[in-house]
Amino acid sequence: MTQRMTIFRFFSVQGLLAMVPAALCASVPLAPAAYAQAPAPAGDLDRAVAALRGIDTLRADFTQTDADGRQVKGVLSLKRGGKIRFQYQPGYPVLIIGDGRALTVVDTEMKQVQRWPVGDSPLGALLDPRKDVARFGRVVPGYDPRLLTVEVRDRGHPEYGTLNLLFVRKAEAPGGLELAGWTTMDAQNRRTVIRLAGHHYGLALAEDLFRYTDLRARPHH
Repeated sequence: MTQRMTIFRFFSVQGLLAMVPAALCASVPLAPAAYAQAPAPAGDLDRAVAALRGIDTLRADFTQTDADGRQVKGVLSLKRGGKIRFQYQPGYPVLIIGDGRALTVVDTEMKQVQRWPVGDSPLGALLDPRKDVARFGRVVPGYDPRLLTVEVRDRGHPEYGTLNLLFVRKAEAPGGLELAGWTTMDAQNRRTVIRLAGHHYGLALAEDLFRYTDLRARPHH
């Protein structure tokens, strides 16, 4: 199976959300062995929700690692209203766009376009934090007080998989927490990791970035 096909597997309705934690350790401070695991401070879930809601726009570089250890890079654009775009590196024929209602996955090499509603799946924790983080999320106790991990899972729909959002406590980030990446695990325990770096907030991101027009549907004259 190619890495491109793996992308489609992870964005299917039943395995949509297997995207992020071990590889995240490469982009955030490692926890010293001396740290003892401790309960997260009260209110951290609310802080995580506030941090996600505080992002008006975000652009960051990402590295995606699939379950077989293969990597691909690109640029993530995120905009309030549930809009997201994964622009992969040149030569990689996949584009992923979320317009706030659904994800569109485009494979230009295979000439495939697939679209899935986000619905109440764990991905909504990233795209609509008001609805999904508070409803499905819990703070995971950790070893490093500089880090915060929020696990999002709909126990009524295990087929949706699990999303783990990783934050770094950073005063200049929205809500004092910077999204360092996420991990998804599908129902078959296949994991995909997204690491973020080079965060830029408040950029003017055009609405066209989050729209996809399927030219195949247009009649030819």
